[in-house]
Formats: sequence, structure tokens, C-alpha cells
Amino acid sequence: MIQRVPKVSVCIPTFNRVNLLPYAIDSVIKQTYQDWELIVCDDGSTDDTPELMSQYQDSRINYIRHPKNIGKSNNMRSGFDAALGEYFIKFDDDDRLTPEFLAKTTAILEPDHSIDFVGTDHWVININNIRDEPATKLNSQRWGRTKLIKGIVENLVEVVFIQQSFQIGATLFRMQALKDVEFMRPNIQNCEDNDLFVRLAIAGKKAYYLPELLMEYRFHAQQQGISRAIPYLQDKLRYLESYNFESEMLETVRRSRLTETKLLLGLRLIEIGQTSTGRELVWSGKACSPSKAWVALVLSLLPQGWRSQAFSVLRQFKP
Repeated sequence: MIQRVPKVSVCIPTFNRVNLLPYAIDSVIKQTYQDWELIVCDDGSTDDTPELMSQYQDSRINYIRHPKNIGKSNNMRSGFDAALGEYFIKFDDDDRLTPEFLAKTTAILEPDHSIDFVGTDHWVININNIRDEPATKLNSQRWGRTKLIKGIVENLVEVVFIQQSFQIGATLFRMQALKDVEFMRPNIQNCEDNDLFVRLAIAGKKAYYLPELLMEYRFHAQQQGISRAIPYLQDKLRYLESYNFESEMLETVRRSRLTETKLLLGLRLIEIGQTSTGRELVWSGKACSPSKAWVALVLSLLPQGWRSQAFSVLRQFKP
């Protein structure tokens, strides 16, 4: 039997989101453009995700289950490696595509093979699946999408590195463009989306911006605890250290963000008792906030039991 080759591969990586995953899957099934395959890659979920997936009988849906957790980027890569389509999109298991997303983005890629990916604007929704219009407007402004015009994006490196205007879950890629840069780097759990866009831009890929709200991004109102903040900052540090831009303006921004990240990571490491490494990072990042750095170095002399309370006070002051 000849294997069906879909035009678009949609990938939804998931982990323990059985209550939200159906909304993401249904948003693909309800697309007005129907030439797709859906790959749900499960990073070792311990909830009822396997039972949920067994209920879907659509032959276009491919469920990849990893017996053990292999990490966020590796899970996403497993979906990418299994994809057969000419175009590819990855979005999170708690987000949704609007019904016209694939129709409108493929209509841009199909006639112009020089375009490597199409990004759109997106809604912000809450935990109850309700669109938040004020939050949506603020989000679009914050990430510079209100300043982008419809069409080919000029100064793409600046747009994806400084403004970070493109949201990966609201972007349809030409598969070959992703293969050219080897998709996402393995074993990176944070900043992998930003890193991919920057590498695509550096490689000279061409982007098109479509200023329509064609995806729904779910906002979770929760604070990032220290156990999540440290891995995030470590990955962000590696991400920022992996580039050396020719543009002086881009390099200035990169170095500034690198300095701030070193300071923030150093503070967190001192707080949990990794004092030596933390001090080195704080000293390297002191230019971001000399006063905060010196206070942190003084606090590093405190007994471990006293540090958490002291650092919680320090975090109230922005660098």
C-alpha cells in the first residue's frame, strides 16, 4: 500500500495534559484545510493520555508515546522526525489553532517558494478557553507585532532576536527550511523556540508576517518557582552564549541580556547553596545592577537557613 503523504504535518508535544489536550486536537480536526497529518508525541505522561488517544480513530492522527520522559526538545524532535508533510507546525498541548489557520498560511507558502515560514498574530485565552481581548492587545504590543506590517519581514534577525515577535505555535514552516538548520537543538528545555528562529534568520531564511489572530495561546497565571527558574536561566545563558552577531546593535543587546541572565542565575544559585558558582556569575553580571550584585555577595555569607528569606526580599527590587 502506498503511504499517504500529507501536505501539512501538525505536531502537538504533550505531557500530563489530558484535560487540555482534546481542545488542541479538536482545533486541528476542525481546520477548513484538511490535507494534514497530526502527530501527538507524548513525553511519558503518567495520566490518562494513552486512554484519551485511543479514542481517536482518524487515520491522519499518529500517536507517539515515549515510555519514559525524554525531555521537552527531544520529544518535539521525535514528532519532527516522524513528519511527512511539506509544511510543519508545532504548537503546545494547551493551545489551539483557529479554523482558518492552515488555509490562510498554506495559501501564502504555496505560490511563493522563496518564503520559508509564515507567522501570524494570536489570541490570549484563559484557563476557561475565553479570549481575553485586552491581554491579546497588550501581548501583541509587548512583542512588537503591532509594528510589523503584512508581508516579507525585513531585518529578520532583529525581529526574532530583539523583539521576539514570532510565536512558534502561530507559525507554519516549510519543512526543508527546518531541515536546513536541523530543527531544534536536542537536550534544551527552554528558549528552544527563540533559538530556532534566530538560527533560521542567520541562515538567511525568509519570513512572512500575517497580522491576523489565527491561534489561541493559553496564559497560565502562575509564578515560576526556583526549581523551574534555574534550568530556564541556565538554558537562556547557553542560548545567549551561542551567538556572536556581526551587527554592533545586536551584539549590544545580546551582551546586555547575557549580563542580566548571569546576575539572575547567580542570585538563584547562591540562594540554594551553590555559593561558589553563584558568586562567579553574580560578579560577571554585576554591570546589570552593581548594588544588587554587592548585596547578593554579602548575603552569600549568611548561613544557608537564612538565605531564602533574605533573597525573597532582594527579588522585589528590579535590576
